[in-house]
Amino acid sequence: MYVGSESSSSVHAGKFNKMDEILKQLGALVLGAVPTMIFFIVLVVAYTLLVHKPLQRVLAERRARTVGAIATANTAIAAADANSRKYEDALRAARAQVYAAREERIKRWNLEREAAVAEARKAAQQRVEIARKEIEESAKAARTQVEAGVAALSAQILKAVLPAGVTPGEGAL
Repeated sequence: MYVGSESSSSVHAGKFNKMDEILKQLGALVLGAVPTMIFFIVLVVAYTLLVHKPLQRVLAERRARTVGAIATANTAIAAADANSRKYEDALRAARAQVYAAREERIKRWNLEREAAVAEARKAAQQRVEIARKEIEESAKAARTQVEAGVAALSAQILKAVLPAGVTPGEGAL
């Protein structure tokens, strides 16, 4: 059994040799990568200083301007809405005023028309009364004329009907 332990220690030694060799290779790789790591760190620092920070500053400024512009736009929209409501109210009031004036004008025209119609009726009634009076006077004058002409006409009729020597008063007996 002792023999087997010698062979196992030589296996261990071979494994350690291989491990040492791997560690040496790793060390050489890391040592070779040091300049690349330094270059990478310098590149990250340069990126941060030259690109990232100015970009963040510009983005923050843009964001502030955008937020400010949005706030200004919202304020302008609110003011425009208020003005729009004010103009709509003024327009509504003006329309109501125009409608009331129109109604008043229509009422006035109706009253004027009714007054003109009443005046025309009154004038027509007066003309009718005048015409009626003229007709009555004409009829009265015609009666008077007829009554005045009746005696003369009846005398002429009697003369024409009665024989020539008879007078109208004698034949009545």
